[in-house]
Amino acid sequence: MSADRTISRRAFATGLALLGLQRRALAQGFAGLGNDAKGYAKVTPGKTFAFPADHGPHPDFRIEWWYVTANLADSGGIAYGAQWTLFRQALAPGAHDEGWANQQIWMAHAAVTRADTHRTSETFARGGVGQAGVTAEPFVAWIDSWTMRGLVGFDAKTVSPLDLTATAKDFGYSFRLEADRPLVLQGDRGYSKKSEREQASYYYSQPFFKVSGHLAIDDKQIAVTGQAWMDREWSSQPLAPDQTGWDWFALHFATGEKLMLYRMRQKDGHDYASGTWISADATTRMLAPSDIRMTPQAPIDIEGHKLPVQWRIEIPSLKLAIDTTPLNPKAWMGTTFAYWEGPIHFRGSHSGVGYLELTGY
Repeated sequence: MSADRTISRRAFATGLALLGLQRRALAQGFAGLGNDAKGYAKVTPGKTFAFPADHGPHPDFRIEWWYVTANLADSGGIAYGAQWTLFRQALAPGAHDEGWANQQIWMAHAAVTRADTHRTSETFARGGVGQAGVTAEPFVAWIDSWTMRGLVGFDAKTVSPLDLTATAKDFGYSFRLEADRPLVLQGDRGYSKKSEREQASYYYSQPFFKVSGHLAIDDKQIAVTGQAWMDREWSSQPLAPDQTGWDWFALHFATGEKLMLYRMRQKDGHDYASGTWISADATTRMLAPSDIRMTPQAPIDIEGHKLPVQWRIEIPSLKLAIDTTPLNPKAWMGTTFAYWEGPIHFRGSHSGVGYLELTGY
């Protein structure tokens, strides 16, 4: 994908032709490649997270998202993937105006994937008028009729149970998400570095969701079960012009462990990798960049973009060497700001399923 048309969880930049705003397609980055973060809150080490408050929005920061990916199967063993994402973007720092003058912009993406089809939808909203938003207590994130809502007995430490819904013209879903283990802080106690520079985010995940519910493709209802991963992240720092994009993995191991991997690509080839190994009991281990080897395999062409949808991943300290394969290589998010995101499976020293996101290609 071209640099000036890229957006995803880590790249919801200003550039939305929405509710009277002029469309401006800025290059990718936490809030526009090359823009400074003057006036916005800064991400610094040592933050003490507080729940349920941190499940809610952080409008003093420029960019934020609530992000769920699910690996699912029906009673016949047919595999599916589902994505639900709500992005918040502040157009300007400072006091937050009321009504239509509010400077918060919201965007959401939903998708359903099967080996033979990939369905996507997106929607936009302006903050301040009730069309979209997030409240921490009771927890609910919404845009129009798409919702992520805490249910009776909601536990802020596990972000569970949740009801997750989205409906589009040719697909939809309604899931119940439950977790019996606490959420985990990514990086250094929730401080997640994106490079050797000062770029960072606050980042936590709930990778232990069990999923049950229904999805629909072309009005055909399908009962599914599986597992899901939720990411929460917010930041203000922009990326540098020599950083071209990133590759992100969320992996569920058949033995119960989880793994998050992230690689920021740079034009000079000195990419920055980070990762977290999550044991089955939810204890975490931050991986050293030097211990992570993420090797893209032969790319395929999608919409004129060369995309490495198959990977070799090696982490010597874990004796891990796996090869990943997409459920559907054409899992192209052909939204206003396009990227690739879809379910994968992996084999080798370990086996399991997960999700892959690719931006900047």
